[in-house]
Amino acid sequence: METVTLVAATAQPWQAHELLGHLDGLTPDAQRSGPFAWRGTATGVKVEVYLVSKENFVNQLFLHSATEAHLSEPLTGSRAGSLRQLVKQEKFYQETAIYEKAGLQYVEPELREGLGEVALAQEHKLPTLLTDEDLRGSLHNHSTYSDGAHTLRQMAEFLRDQGYEYLGICDHSQAAHYANGLSPERVRQQQREIDQLNQELAPFRIFKGIESDILGDGSLDYTNSVLETFDFIVASVHSNLRMDERKATERLLRAIANPYTTMLGHPTGRLLLRREGYPINHKAIIDACAQHNVIIEINSNPWRLDLDWRWVRYALDQGVKLSINPDAHHTNGYADMRYGVMMGRKGGLTKDMTFNALSAEEMAAYFAERKANIKPPLEYKDSLFG
Repeated sequence: METVTLVAATAQPWQAHELLGHLDGLTPDAQRSGPFAWRGTATGVKVEVYLVSKENFVNQLFLHSATEAHLSEPLTGSRAGSLRQLVKQEKFYQETAIYEKAGLQYVEPELREGLGEVALAQEHKLPTLLTDEDLRGSLHNHSTYSDGAHTLRQMAEFLRDQGYEYLGICDHSQAAHYANGLSPERVRQQQREIDQLNQELAPFRIFKGIESDILGDGSLDYTNSVLETFDFIVASVHSNLRMDERKATERLLRAIANPYTTMLGHPTGRLLLRREGYPINHKAIIDACAQHNVIIEINSNPWRLDLDWRWVRYALDQGVKLSINPDAHHTNGYADMRYGVMMGRKGGLTKDMTFNALSAEEMAAYFAERKANIKPPLEYKDSLFG
């Protein structure tokens, strides 16, 4: 069972115990609690709240926001030896002061994993992480054309009114019968509507996309003549999820090699707390995306968060850009992009390596150039779906 850990400053810990014990949704565990630590559960998740004095708050917050590997990393040229030793020796009132005293660049809380960030901080080479404000548009969204709750116009106008520059619509493709996937005729209908809306909503832009199913053999579920009508294509697996690593990896590798694939959607197909993702060789997949100039999405739906943050840094090292995609099926879904930003930040994602930090003009130019360079090999076979 996962544990949520909180640190609270109070001069009256007994009153904090009483307050927490009576909050709706929280169930106290008296046997595991103590005078300065409240423990219990909330809807099946363990919760622990450390009750500290105001003077000790920053030190304790810091100690609980980093892994042991981060806290115990030897500090070159520091008499403290490590960050843990430093905060044991002195009280701090700002976390920035801890790193300053240690002679380090400030390390954001999400990076405090002991994965080399201390060495980078000693050299003042930590990147400036992506922020919510860096995102200029939203790609991979669904409308009532497939299984979304709002019309194409409603999705576009809502996003525009939130200050974004563009919407990438990616309704489900024809193999996704369960999600009212689009036949080629309905693709043409949607694209005509997009053309009309783009004239009306300019300078806001709707890009013509599709979430094309990756079939069992790794092919996409439209002919080339249909695929070439889209500005971009998110290729995703939605069926036959019970695969071993070899099968899943080969299936994704073929889709990535398809010249029409712009982006790989939710690479493992996982649903957190519901369904394990199918196993894949992450390095092979990311390397192939680098080779074929395919972007990988960080699916920001809180049930997915896929690509996992542990592979973000490897993707960045290979020069693979990532896209913060909400997979929104409702206008409320756009807000999920913040979870993708958090996931990206934990892996060291920067604005420069975030695909949808591009402006509408830059995005249009990218799509146009990529489409112009598509040369389907003669031996590439269309899927059986027409």
